[in-house]
Amino acid sequence: MERLVHRLTTLRTRLESGMDRREFLRTVATSGYAVGVAHLLGVEDFLGVDDGEVPIVTALVRDDPDDPSSLRERTRSVSAEWYAAVEKAFELNELLARVGFTGYLGSAVVPGDYDSATASVSIGVSSEGQSIPEMIEEFADEVSIDTEGIIRLERMEDGPDFTEPRLMERLPDGDVPSGFACETPSSVATLAPALYHPNANGPLFATAEHAFKSTSTLDGETLGLPIGSGETLELGTVVQSHPIEDVAVVEPNGGVLPSSRIVAPSVARVRGQYTKYGLADLIARDEELEKVGALTGHTTGRIQGIDAVTCFTDDFCRRGQIRWGGEMDLTDGDSGSVSYHPDPEGEDGDVLIAGFNNARTWWPGQSYVWGVSAYRLTEQHGYHF
Repeated sequence: MERLVHRLTTLRTRLESGMDRREFLRTVATSGYAVGVAHLLGVEDFLGVDDGEVPIVTALVRDDPDDPSSLRERTRSVSAEWYAAVEKAFELNELLARVGFTGYLGSAVVPGDYDSATASVSIGVSSEGQSIPEMIEEFADEVSIDTEGIIRLERMEDGPDFTEPRLMERLPDGDVPSGFACETPSSVATLAPALYHPNANGPLFATAEHAFKSTSTLDGETLGLPIGSGETLELGTVVQSHPIEDVAVVEPNGGVLPSSRIVAPSVARVRGQYTKYGLADLIARDEELEKVGALTGHTTGRIQGIDAVTCFTDDFCRRGQIRWGGEMDLTDGDSGSVSYHPDPEGEDGDVLIAGFNNARTWWPGQSYVWGVSAYRLTEQHGYHF
């Protein structure tokens, strides 16, 4: 850790003495410092922090709430020691996902608070009790490893008592907000806030891909909005499905458009989304996430792990996941909802999206909701909130 602080101080001195931008980026990229940050930040960001601190990108936020193309990066300065510990944990988690040793069922990074300047990796292994390979333990160095044995179960345990889904009371006279039930040909899910993509002509509807479970192909499948009066408004058709991220993207049919609002106890306005380090910052400050599902409504819960890998349910692993809350925060029909947190620099009611909610634990000993992070969806497919 002391070596990192020394490198930062030395690099800052060289910058102030006349190093140009190109040399700065080349030096940073080859020095072992801030590999995940250097290509995003400029010289001014780096010079603007004290010795022993580094700048991180915490969120992508709209300058203009009504213009999704006005996204900008928001940064803050954090302890270099904390950054080094968390970066090391991310690297270890990536190694675990690549190696996938026998018995490995998933893992997640758990940053410590800023005072402790620590981070840990929680690893789930099958109940057969497989040991972690020695090379991984050696790589971990100063990152602590928490190993949890998991009993594989084939069926979902009982969840919250079933309630009627939350429906829009009347046909919308404008854009359709998130938090209400939507309807696929096979089930009910929760409508997400508007998604945007550089190649799309406008906002896109989205919900959980697994809500279309009885169909062989999703392309062209319709998504509906059930109304309290008994009508169902067709919102559009599926144009992209992403099974690993568990997200189905729906192009509006021209009737109504998706909104960047979430109807919670009070209406929340989406202004952007958190980055991976933005989520780490929330954990370090002991902040909670919120969600509004069509069945369980509005709940809050602490973040239990980020950059998580989940291999419990399919023959592939899901990466870039968030673990938060408890198993009672999600039930059938809530999938497709989003986790979010108030924008600390926004207006009252502004929020930033953390990720989608897709499933919950059903095995003994663990209790959380999981789903893909917004930053992962952006990295893999270009979508953003």
